[in-house]
Amino acid sequence: MNNSLKKSLAGLTLIAIGVAAGWGLAQWRTDTTHAGNTTVPQAGAAAERKVLYWYDPMSPTQKFDKPGKSPFMDMDLVPKYADEDAQGSTGISISPQTVQALGLRTAVVVQRAIGADVDVVGNVLLNDRDVSIVQARSAGFVERVYARAPGDVIAAGAPLADLLLPEWVAAQREFLAVRALKDESLTAAARQRLLLLGMPQALVAQVERTGEPRGVYTVTTPQGGLVAELMVRQGMTVSAGASLARVNGLGTVWIEAAVPEAQSGPLQLGQEAQVRLAAFPGEVLRARIVSILPQANSDTRTVRVRLELANPGQRLKAGMSGQITLKGREQPALLVPSEAVIRTGKRALAYVVDGPGKFHPVEVQLGAEIGDQLVVQGGLEAGQQVVASAQFLIDSEASLRGLLPASPGATPEHGAHGAAPAYTVRGVVEEVSTAELTLAHDAIPALKWPAMTMGFKLADPRLAAGLAPKQQVRFTFSKQGEDYVITAIEGIKP
Repeated sequence: MNNSLKKSLAGLTLIAIGVAAGWGLAQWRTDTTHAGNTTVPQAGAAAERKVLYWYDPMSPTQKFDKPGKSPFMDMDLVPKYADEDAQGSTGISISPQTVQALGLRTAVVVQRAIGADVDVVGNVLLNDRDVSIVQARSAGFVERVYARAPGDVIAAGAPLADLLLPEWVAAQREFLAVRALKDESLTAAARQRLLLLGMPQALVAQVERTGEPRGVYTVTTPQGGLVAELMVRQGMTVSAGASLARVNGLGTVWIEAAVPEAQSGPLQLGQEAQVRLAAFPGEVLRARIVSILPQANSDTRTVRVRLELANPGQRLKAGMSGQITLKGREQPALLVPSEAVIRTGKRALAYVVDGPGKFHPVEVQLGAEIGDQLVVQGGLEAGQQVVASAQFLIDSEASLRGLLPASPGATPEHGAHGAAPAYTVRGVVEEVSTAELTLAHDAIPALKWPAMTMGFKLADPRLAAGLAPKQQVRFTFSKQGEDYVITAIEGIKP
């Protein structure tokens, strides 16, 4: 019996200790929660901030009359203070506890010189501007073809084929007969006829010197390079103007690259580029843009660019690939982290830090994206601080309070000068009372509100007359103070 009594006393003691510990822990949490919400005592009295309501930052449209856990997320409700509206209609303020709980980070708008360099992959091509076509100057027969094949690299003046040209033989005999007449004017006219038939000056001089016609003519290449095509074969009959070979020069080569359409605007003819080919690691070659093709690829959204590159020693081969860096001029620009900008498709917003826990939204004009940074072309200044994380929650609060800059895509209805904008939307009645309606309404893009259910005050109790749950309506509301108030409503047919 004594043992049972001792056990009972011990149990009661443990319970008392637990209650005391729980009370102390609750007091500590309460003090911690409200520590940032009090001001320094002045003249022995603590100035307390007035709380209007509590809300969940993830669902700021729902208001609660006392603190506690959010019914939507596993987090504490956040107080909304009366003095948070004192900074005017363009900014909001957030308590230090909320800033810390959200893990809010800021970044500085920096100005620095950036180069519009574009890195792309390119392929080496033969220079199609350095091409020679070898043709037969008169009809005849192919008596011999020298040891050539497509793909061979030959020097300038290399022989390709021997052609027997009967027309040339006849013209040369006529020339020799006229020359025997010793008439200088007739001889000069006959000599000019040989040149007009396509005979080289050296061949005419040789015929005149030897007095013997030469019917076999050796066709040679006018320039050195790659034999791209060889269309002549022994025993062929050729006509005047027939193509015998195509020779591509190798003194320079092209490098062709596909530049993304979004980066092709600043490109200019003559712009310099650096080339790094896989065949020559560590070596940087110099090139320049010689052509920007006038048609973009509609499938890849790219623009083709050709660069010309010197090819000493014929080291560069068609088909090689490498990295191309198109060098642009450096220009000063404002940069912010990409994560600091909220892009809605119609506009871009950033939240500027006005002070500890104080922010206001600014619409910004964006330029190119460089790594994880965005070029800002308007809306911000160097040295300003912007919110770099958790700004979507701040954006929700700004939307709730109607503090966002006017959007070009928004279509609110404006009343008289200075009146708050009104919004018209469809919804379904959930609950009806003389002072408030609870409606499940459609999304409101102008306020960045998704479709949701919320309560609206009534400007006139008579607006609720005849309404019933599940009824579809069209209503107009505006923000009046801290409330969203319905000013007009009508039933619509499903």
